[in-house]
Order: sequence, then C-alpha cells, then structure tokens
Amino acid sequence: MQLILKNIARHITLTADEEAYFLSLLHAKKVKRKHFFLQEGETSRYSAFVLKGTLRAYTIDENGFEHILQFAPPDWWIADMYSFIAEKPGNLNIEAIEDTEILTIHKKDLEQLYSTIPKFERFFRIITEKSLVAMRQRLIDNLSLTAKKRYQKFCQQYPSLINSLPQKQIAAYIGVTPEFLSKMLKEKN
Repeated sequence: MQLILKNIARHITLTADEEAYFLSLLHAKKVKRKHFFLQEGETSRYSAFVLKGTLRAYTIDENGFEHILQFAPPDWWIADMYSFIAEKPGNLNIEAIEDTEILTIHKKDLEQLYSTIPKFERFFRIITEKSLVAMRQRLIDNLSLTAKKRYQKFCQQYPSLINSLPQKQIAAYIGVTPEFLSKMLKEKN
C-alpha cells in the first residue's frame, strides 16, 4: 500500500484520514500470467494500479497483428480510458505479462472519492493529462521517427522492461516485426 501512497504523494498531500478513506476504496487483485484484467468488448469499470508484475494494453487488428499501446510495470496506472470514461465496451485487452498484483478502484468509488476528497480530482487530472501527452507524443513518434529511434524511446520510457520482455512484445510496441527488431539489435552491437 505504501507504493500507491508514494505515487499519490508526488502530486497531492493527504492526511492520515484521507489516506485511510482512499485505501478503503481499493480492492487487491492478482492477475496470473497470460490472464486478462480486461478484454476487448468489455466495459472498463475499474482503473488499476500495479504493485507487482507487469500488464500490457493491446489491440489486435483485422489481420491478427498485435499492437501494444502501453506497458504498466509497478508504480503505473492503467485502464482502457475510452471505455472507462464513456462507459461503453472498449477495444483494448489488458493482460498480465507475468503474475501481477494490482489495486483497483471502481468508477463509482472514484466519483465518490472526488466528492469526498476533492484534491483527488486534481491527482487524477494530472495523471490523465500526462497520459494524454505521452500518447500524443507516441503517435507523433510512430509517424515520424525511425524504428531505431522508437526503440531508443521505448528504452527510456520502460528501462526496467528492456531485458525482461520478449522481443516479440517490444516489436509490437514499436511497430515492427520481431525479425526486423532482432536484425536491428544485431546491427547495433
């Protein structure tokens, strides 16, 4: 629980009572490797904070190719934001890459939290804005950068995952085939 409180303390200061109330709204959940926190077509009713392990958010195109939008290692928040906000079925799969422990908060509890402790609106606005900026930059990068530079940006954003993820997943994140990534990495050495 200390990890999530440290995450929040980066943006807002809570009293002991506010911390206790917030923690009372969270639900601990374990997601086994290769199991889903959320599947395409489901409506996202929870936002998740990763305590241990790693989740990935991805979509599959009509040709069966995976496109990874985000990884969520420890100390990261993750949700299908479209589905969560619009309260409509989403198009993302959120799957555990390894056995993962998360804390979830239900959308209705989050709304109650905003009313009870308004500074949480500020906290979630800040992380949503940062997420929006990161996604916009990633879109621009995917349109304008070489695969090598996209790989370098991946390494900067997810340094803890460089050596633990299969190359296939890194390739799906940067938008290349696993074979191309392997060749690119061999040329680098």
